Amino acid sequence: MSIHIGASQGQIAPTILLPGDPLRARFIAETLLEDAVCFNEVRGMLGFTGCYHEKTVSVMGTGMGIPTLSIYVHELVSEYQVKTLIRVGTCGALQSHLEIGDIVLPMSSSTDSQINRLRFDGMDYAPTASFHLLLKAYEAAKERGLRAHVGGILTSDTFYNDDPEWWKEWAAYGALVAEMETTGLYTLAARFRVDALSILTVSDSLVTGETATAEQREQGFPLMAEIALEIAP
Repeated sequence: MSIHIGASQGQIAPTILLPGDPLRARFIAETLLEDAVCFNEVRGMLGFTGCYHEKTVSVMGTGMGIPTLSIYVHELVSEYQVKTLIRVGTCGALQSHLEIGDIVLPMSSSTDSQINRLRFDGMDYAPTASFHLLLKAYEAAKERGLRAHVGGILTSDTFYNDDPEWWKEWAAYGALVAEMETTGLYTLAARFRVDALSILTVSDSLVTGETATAEQREQGFPLMAEIALEIAP
C-alpha cells in the first residue's frame, strides 16, 4: 500500500490503462475486462484489475493535470512495479484536419508547464513515447479503419485561458492537439525506464468550436481503450 493507492502487492498488473476520469476507469473495467476486482478507492480514484483475452490488465483514474497524474504514475511504478502505462483520454484539436472521434497518438509532448524546467534546472526536456507501443497502436487503429494521427501535442497546465487565441502559436508549430497529462507520463516513464504511451480521442476542436455529442462519446471513445488493451503486453 502506498500513500495514495490502497492496493496490496500483487493486486496491480504490470500493465495499466490510465484514464483521467475514475468513472471511465470503472466503465472500462465493467465493459471490457472479465472478473474485474477493485483495488483502489482512496480519494475516489477507482482502480481495477481484470482479464482481457487471457491477459491480466489494470485500469485506474489519474485525475486531471500533470501533478495529479505524476503522483499516481510515480507510485504505480516505484511501489507496484508497473512496467507499461497507457493513458486513454480526450483532447482538443488544434489543427483543421482533425475531426471529432479521431485517434491521436502523441510521439512527443510539448508543454507550458514548468515541471520539467524545475527538474532539469531551467533546461528544456523533450519527453517521447515508447516507440514499439506507438507503432503497435498505430497499426491496431489502422486495422480497425480508424483515422489515426501521429505527431507532437501540447500538454497544458491551463484548461480555461483568458486569451481566446492562445492555441494558435502551438498550432503554427504543428501541435496536433492539447490535453493536460502526457508530458508528465512520458517524463516519468523515461525516468523509471518503463514504457508509456498516450492514446487520445478528439472530443472538441479549438479550430471550429465543435464538441462531441453524447452519442459520439458513448460509441467512439471506448475504441481507444480497446486499442490499449490489444497492444498491452
